[in-house]
Amino acid sequence: MTACKTVTILGATGSVGQSTLDLIQRSPGIFSVEALTARSDVEGLAKAARASSAKCAVIADTARFQDLKDALAGTGIEVGAGEDAIADAARRGADWTMAAIVGCAGLMPVMAALEGGKTLAFANKEALVSAGSLMIDAAKRHGATLLPVDSEHNAIFQCLDRSAPKGVSRIILTASGGPFRTTPLDEMARATPAQAVAHPNWSMGAKISVDSATMMNKGLELIEAHHLFAMPADRLDVVIHPQSVIHSMVEYIDGSVLAQLGPADMRIPIAHTLAWPERMDTPCERIDLAAIGRLDFTAPDVLRFPALKLARDAMVAGGAAPAILNAANEAAVAAFLAGEIGFGNIVTVVARVLDRYAPDEPLSLPDVLAIDKEARRIALAVMESVIA
Repeated sequence: MTACKTVTILGATGSVGQSTLDLIQRSPGIFSVEALTARSDVEGLAKAARASSAKCAVIADTARFQDLKDALAGTGIEVGAGEDAIADAARRGADWTMAAIVGCAGLMPVMAALEGGKTLAFANKEALVSAGSLMIDAAKRHGATLLPVDSEHNAIFQCLDRSAPKGVSRIILTASGGPFRTTPLDEMARATPAQAVAHPNWSMGAKISVDSATMMNKGLELIEAHHLFAMPADRLDVVIHPQSVIHSMVEYIDGSVLAQLGPADMRIPIAHTLAWPERMDTPCERIDLAAIGRLDFTAPDVLRFPALKLARDAMVAGGAAPAILNAANEAAVAAFLAGEIGFGNIVTVVARVLDRYAPDEPLSLPDVLAIDKEARRIALAVMESVIA
């Protein structure tokens, strides 16, 4: 790898951001940290900035600016606060930027990072779901490289023959099935936030863990794959694979299927994008297929996971539907985690918002943000009726 690749991490205190910093700190002299951002975790951000000798640290919550300033006093590290400052950090021109801000809040920084025409590694699937065409067009316009960090899309990226795209017949996303894969449906509907975030294989943040439990996460990944790999909906499939050893597959027209295998450790796809087009060593455990013994696959149960059909329908509908789906889901998941609605209500809320709201296709970033805002407003109104 080229020495001192400059790196910016948007969402440095989350699980993906922390895994990225872990890999960087294990490779001294190879990477130089340009900027780190976080939503409100001043202590975590300051600690990460000090440990990585970052040039800049930005907190999204403006009320915490003075706290961050105090925490980094005397270090020479630049500090900033607010959404505009986050976008400015994304524009600092790092060779490689990790987009790991959860939800649509990461959309503006992602678009700002693309302006530099460098490499964007993205774990923020919501940005591509809500503004897929705009994001792909921006990457092409600025000459930026998009590298997927989601384990599924990174697996596809590794298996895909980009020199002969016509040879691809199907992309198959694998899903663990989450914590409720075999839970009786009545118990599943009454699940608590603690139960929903207890993923059997992966260590992830609360929002993505709940999305995995509903399988909305896989639905969002279908839409992401549709944009990222220019693959039509009828050539995108999902299969339940509870061991989470095969992270996704690409089927070719000759019948060959290429799969990427590995342990359930996000540092592997992160390392792949961090070193790309080369490879780098990781401390991750190696898989032992003999010890694993078997790999199981089943088709998703649409009665158990209606979110998957909702997402597929939104992908086929196109236009504003994916952005509405994402916004309503974010609002519903936040309400569930706050104890305001039940687990079984999440998909109901999303479906009702999609039924009630059908704006024109977004043609710009402000359009997407306006649709996102209105979909959230409608979701809150729907949830009030659900609670009542």
